[in-house]
Amino acid sequence: QLDTRTRPLYLRIVSRTQIKSIMPVIRVKLPSLAYRIEIETGSLDSVGERAREALGESARRAVVVTNKTVDAIFGARVSRSLKRDGFSVDRITIGDGERFKTLKTANEIYTFLITNRIERADAIIALGGGVVGDVAGFVAATYLRGVRIVHLPTTLLAQIDSSVGGKTAVNHSLGKNLIGAFHQPSLVVIDPESLGTLPPRQLRAGLFEAMKYGVIRDRRLFNRISRRINDVLGNDLAELSHLITRSCAIKAEIVAADERETGLRRILNFGHTVGHALEAVTGYRRFLHGEAVAHGMRAAAAISERIELLSRLDRAAIEDLIRRIGKLPDTNSLALDAIMTAMQHDKKSVRGNLTFVLPKDIGSVVLRPDVQDGVVRSAIREALL
Repeated sequence: QLDTRTRPLYLRIVSRTQIKSIMPVIRVKLPSLAYRIEIETGSLDSVGERAREALGESARRAVVVTNKTVDAIFGARVSRSLKRDGFSVDRITIGDGERFKTLKTANEIYTFLITNRIERADAIIALGGGVVGDVAGFVAATYLRGVRIVHLPTTLLAQIDSSVGGKTAVNHSLGKNLIGAFHQPSLVVIDPESLGTLPPRQLRAGLFEAMKYGVIRDRRLFNRISRRINDVLGNDLAELSHLITRSCAIKAEIVAADERETGLRRILNFGHTVGHALEAVTGYRRFLHGEAVAHGMRAAAAISERIELLSRLDRAAIEDLIRRIGKLPDTNSLALDAIMTAMQHDKKSVRGNLTFVLPKDIGSVVLRPDVQDGVVRSAIREALL
């Protein structure tokens, strides 16, 4: 839901180098909790004020969980803002990459929290991309049976997807995100300017995830991404801000309708069944998450065309947009049997059956638990191998 005070205008451009945002505040309304997604350029400088408003006066201490790369760029800036609003600040860094999203990493954070006597009224601040957000969120969900968390996502993928919705997890060697909990944040603060520090590959990975929203829910978004790829990849703040706002609005609507992923929310897993399997069989080292999802979307589109659900024209449009966003790491060296085995550990299985999210056209998808194993194999072989 968009804040009506800011709905009419998304962005005022002051100059090429100085941009002030006038964007919607997106509210995620759940039965047990409501929180805000605040999207504004330069907002990392006012994190303390925003966090204080969301957390109240009871939060005395803030533990910033980040990685060394992000900490070097934003850590001191965020800490200064938090201290200005009365927080005592500690920072802990974790490894950078999906392979560090483990119980071992979570335990290192638990030890830090216990040693420093962090209390239930205090808060964790997740500063970084999806790995930081997922691990910090999992720790927040489980430490002292739950402490509050504020997300400060600094990658496009985290800003449009993983920081919103309360899904937290760590990986297991047999599968991705198999150990986790639902734990909604108290606040999400998104600063599109932070994307200017991202390597191009990371930006492309986030754009693949944004494309997912277009396929599952919004053909206009899909078409806009197709028309304005170069603007997004060139770090045009106006275009990035629109992309982030629309993607978050779609996810907030879905999460508000289905917090625990028992129905509608499952459509957000488009591309993830095969994508997660690809990450697992490569030890979480070959693919960025968005790249694995892109391959997963290619496989899902191939399955959908094979069962005569998706037209050849729409499948070609999905393949073309993925290709135009950027080159993906190869999959043709992977073993089909290994991919199929990894998919059997998918957390979304019901009674041992995989449910695939398949596009009917660009803008709508269906859940299909009845896809024959032979169809899945032939589609993956054709699309990826």
